[in-house]
Amino acid sequence: MPLRPPSAAAPLAAIDIGSNSFRLELAQLQHGRYRRIAYLKETVRLGGGLDANGYLTEAAAQRGLDCLRQFAARLQGYDASQVRAVATQTLREARNRDAFLVRAEAALGYPVEVISGREEARLIYSGVSFLQPGDAPRLVIDIGGRSTEMILGQGRAPSVVESFRTGSVSLSMRWFPDGQFTEQRFRDAQVAAGAELEEALTQFAPGLWQEALGSSGTAGAVSQILEAAGITDGTITPEGLRWCIARCLAAGSVDRLALPSLREDRKAIIGGGLALLYTLATHFGITALRPAKGALRQGVIIDLHERHAARRQAGGGDLRDQSVAALQARFGVDTAQAGRVRAVAAALLRSALPDLAETDGGESLRELGWACDLHEIGLMVSHHDHHRHSAYLLGHVDAPGFSQSQQRRMADLVLGQRGGLRKIEAQLCSERFAWQVLALRLAVIKCHARGMVDTKALRLKRDGKLARLAFRSSWADAHLRTVHLLREEAEAWGRQELPRLVLDPG
Repeated sequence: MPLRPPSAAAPLAAIDIGSNSFRLELAQLQHGRYRRIAYLKETVRLGGGLDANGYLTEAAAQRGLDCLRQFAARLQGYDASQVRAVATQTLREARNRDAFLVRAEAALGYPVEVISGREEARLIYSGVSFLQPGDAPRLVIDIGGRSTEMILGQGRAPSVVESFRTGSVSLSMRWFPDGQFTEQRFRDAQVAAGAELEEALTQFAPGLWQEALGSSGTAGAVSQILEAAGITDGTITPEGLRWCIARCLAAGSVDRLALPSLREDRKAIIGGGLALLYTLATHFGITALRPAKGALRQGVIIDLHERHAARRQAGGGDLRDQSVAALQARFGVDTAQAGRVRAVAAALLRSALPDLAETDGGESLRELGWACDLHEIGLMVSHHDHHRHSAYLLGHVDAPGFSQSQQRRMADLVLGQRGGLRKIEAQLCSERFAWQVLALRLAVIKCHARGMVDTKALRLKRDGKLARLAFRSSWADAHLRTVHLLREEAEAWGRQELPRLVLDPG
């Protein structure tokens, strides 16, 4: 069985691999209160390292890896269940992200997940609403380096979450590449930002919220400028933004810019940040944007805490369980069949790899279970090649609580549930994945008749490079068709180097 989660008082860590900065937050949640233990931030400018073809340059990659090694030193002694690292827009875009993720995980010593824009928005709202509670309907805006998240919500519950591919780094690189400020450049940057945000005008109209909060670096930096200059009390207003832009124009360039409290490492991207903030204010009728206390990193810690809290409860489940149940209902899944496949697959994986929970806290078992729950969602599209339809849907559907990385692994599992193994040949290099997909394929075969099944009839054991599938001769005599399918499955795995499936009737 999976290991129990860490105690409720255990410290948790969040790593935010952003487009401009990398951040590490260590914190505890006790009795409904959030207590920060430590916070580290490094300006990495990963988003500035995407070349014209969408590849992350080696120089940018090295900056990121150096930072992650520093974080790893601070995380000595932290168990994998206490740490969650998430990457945002730059790695959503980077065409060589998989190669970078392998190096990043080696440098950090923990898995790194790429999250979707909407999942990033949900986590941002989770952090803001926990650290800055309120009952009024609110608009939360987070301007990152290469994306902007907008969220409507009330209390702890978000109602609308969206992510847009425009941010302070991307706008600054496009419209202020040499650090020179002109009125035309600010107008062009605002038009570009408005074109990206225009589709959200109805979703986030002023009548839908009563207060607006700005999360993360850009909003915080501009708030501090306005307060230090005595323009406002830190509230971001259209008038205050016009004052900031006028100061940029008067300076003419980043080198000559002198805004109070503006740090040197943020000067290069202030032009894009101001253009984006002013566009948001004018397009969405924001007369007062106040700095928020929470951000993505706090949302990650809160989400991780809630996952563990759910697991500590008997029969509890985290948000991912709710998302899976919603997808089953949405796509008309035969939940009885999904449950049979889940039970058999879980029993097989546990018998083959009894120490699995020691290595990843039971995440492999949970991933396999969710893949079983959703392995037939493609039947809604077509019975023919339904595993391919299932994999596509699972890899692209919005599923709150899941990272893009985890959804893709589950989609690969579902794709491999039947047919030849060549289509998942690259993924089979991962031993964990190979055993997960073997358990799923065997469970699908065992349950193919869609009737009652004995979860103990098949026993899977790892024997070096072999996967031995044992069953009683009496069971085999009573299930000749299933044994026929198992023999075909053994032939398919016989062409694999690891593991090779061997039938062991006794």
